[in-house]
Amino acid sequence: MSLRGGDPAEIGGYPLEARLGSGGMGTVFLARTSSGRSIAIKLIHQQFAGDDEFRIRFRQEVAAARRVSGAFTAAVVDAAPEADQPWMATTYIEGPTLAQRITDEGPLGGAELRRLAVGLAEALRDIHRVGVVHRDLKPSNVVLSAEGPRVIDFGISRAVDQQTLTMTGRVIGTPPFMSPEQLQAPRGVGPRSDVFSLGTLLVYAATGHGPFDADSPYITAYQVVHEAPSLGAVPDALRAVVEPCLDKDPERRPSVDELLVLLRDLPSDLGGTATGEPGAGRTRDMLTQHHLMTPDTPPPTTPALASSATSAAPPAPAASGPPATGTAIGGRLRRRWQPVLAAVVAVAAIGGGIAVLTTGGADGDGDGTDGRGTGAGRSAAAPGGTLPDGFEPWRTTVPGGREDIPDELRCVARDDALFCGGGGVIATRVNPADGSRVWTAKSPGIPVQGMHMVGATDGTVIGYRIADQDAPQGPTQEVVALDADSGEELWSTPSGAQSTAVTGRTQDAVVAGSAVVTVDASNSRFEARDAHSGKVAWTAPFPDGTQCAPVPAGPRLLAMCATDAEVDALEQRSPTLRALALDSGELGRPVTVDGPAVPVGDADGSLVLLSPHYEGTARTGYDGVVRVDPASGKVTRSRFDQVYDGTPGMVDGTVYVSGQTGRVTAFDPASGRKKWARQTGVEGASGPAAGDGAVYFSSATGRVVALSPDDGKKLWSTDPQADGLTGEQNASPRVAVAGRALFVAADDNTLFAFDARKPPRSG
Repeated sequence: MSLRGGDPAEIGGYPLEARLGSGGMGTVFLARTSSGRSIAIKLIHQQFAGDDEFRIRFRQEVAAARRVSGAFTAAVVDAAPEADQPWMATTYIEGPTLAQRITDEGPLGGAELRRLAVGLAEALRDIHRVGVVHRDLKPSNVVLSAEGPRVIDFGISRAVDQQTLTMTGRVIGTPPFMSPEQLQAPRGVGPRSDVFSLGTLLVYAATGHGPFDADSPYITAYQVVHEAPSLGAVPDALRAVVEPCLDKDPERRPSVDELLVLLRDLPSDLGGTATGEPGAGRTRDMLTQHHLMTPDTPPPTTPALASSATSAAPPAPAASGPPATGTAIGGRLRRRWQPVLAAVVAVAAIGGGIAVLTTGGADGDGDGTDGRGTGAGRSAAAPGGTLPDGFEPWRTTVPGGREDIPDELRCVARDDALFCGGGGVIATRVNPADGSRVWTAKSPGIPVQGMHMVGATDGTVIGYRIADQDAPQGPTQEVVALDADSGEELWSTPSGAQSTAVTGRTQDAVVAGSAVVTVDASNSRFEARDAHSGKVAWTAPFPDGTQCAPVPAGPRLLAMCATDAEVDALEQRSPTLRALALDSGELGRPVTVDGPAVPVGDADGSLVLLSPHYEGTARTGYDGVVRVDPASGKVTRSRFDQVYDGTPGMVDGTVYVSGQTGRVTAFDPASGRKKWARQTGVEGASGPAAGDGAVYFSSATGRVVALSPDDGKKLWSTDPQADGLTGEQNASPRVAVAGRALFVAADDNTLFAFDARKPPRSG
């Protein structure tokens, strides 16, 4: 369509020729470069130009897209995300998406199918050569241009040497076209994950349905991990190439270069397919626009996963010490279900590793929280408005582990120490005053993905360790205790892995005073251990027919349980809560919650949970708050005014949901009433942390914002402190608080500290 009155004559020096379309957030124009090359320019509407949300989105798109631009993608020509009216220009690509083509005309065949296969493999070769893994290769991200297929939408791609662009607590990708490792260990996916996705895409193109399609995305995910692909309708010549791409083991899949050799040897006519209706069995695609790298809508929500539970531990002997009470350890959870349970539940991960009860103990109040949030980032160190003795702002780098595992650095402030760890991070104690390293934990002698340091009590640091997939036989997940003074390992015990399927968060252990309550490796009982010695004090079997996880609620400990059928179906529908006696493990009477619910904290003696909202089987956010009074068994539910998507958290008696684009919304947990909403400019913010009269959010770039908990007013914000794209989003706070001192974990294992009353100047 022609230009209209009021349209600019040019943007960024590029003369405009026509309007391609206009949406709620911007207008797309056809323009030409001085050499005559057609480009599409998206110009954000003026009324949104001052909104940080769109600048963040552009910043993400431009950084990823420029790195991967090539002959087989919609290359970024130019962009100005910081302009008064932001814009981005890409190569203009005419043609339908593969999803549109299959819907309108049915599966591809013959030479057309061969051209698609070779073209997509060439595109992946170019993407991988610049160190990027696409991670979301699917029909709506492939445009069928006259010159061949083009791969678009790098909104959730990951540079191999950078953190991810999307939320840790969620599966990154679209289940029918994802690889097994994306579902089991998404932080470590490599280029051969894209090869698997290419295999599924070619099956879809040839037959109109994916090789693992099912009625539910959860069953689809299970079949991706465990079942053989359905390839009966794939032409024989193509099947011989596709089948090795769909091997469950990435190392047995061909590389893109090897794949290209196989594809180029295919006959020109691959034959037809045996499908019925056009597009039969196709999973609905949500993104179909292709003029620019990323559409106005955010990537589709997919089932969630926990950041630290990637596989389940086999049964193994417990740490020393006879149980006071006990039962035979059952094996109700089928072995092959265990790795995927932590990956494809339809709720967001609400925390990592271990939670801490506010029961007091030798160090005061457990983890330093005030009983109104679950591990929400407060600290007993430097109480009140003080700073650690001798404190000066500092910056350091925490030692990393394996280079192929993203770091997910997090720290816990405790008394006069700062304990840091995470996936791919070696557990380290840091002096909070100057950032100097006190100790680094010794390797246990087996490859490990990292140790999440998330609790401390009575001179003991508690962590959650996940063995690497290449490790020899042994427990894949362990709860570990380290001596706080020396870093020496005191004890470890294999841990279960089903808690994410039950609660929506990885929480197979809870620190309660000087004790640690864990889920045993068989996922059949609770065990209470002395935090320092590891001696078992008591065991408590799960109620018959259930799988359970410990959930702290202020000074109380609750057992949250789902039925075996719910866990097997990967759908927690009506969980039950029971009081769990800290001195004996005795379980109280059950309280049933009607509908799925995710615990986030506690307020006024009641457990606070959020209610996920679904459209079909896809979780699209949260639509309300649920409160359970453990004493009376009363359950109350309040609805939000709308559905809110993002990472939930709770601190100081307020529930927060922080969106990927920086918008934070605060809720009253008693009524579900929205207290305020604020665009923070912090992209991919993690969970909240509170202290010194403010609530803090930060991203992997090290950008920090302080908000007033009363009205959301921005008190201050900082510039990014680390290199890279925008960071991944995670429920556990990036900010650890010690009085006025803030300790911020950022990308590339960067850790920095400053006085909350004297933040680094922005700009």
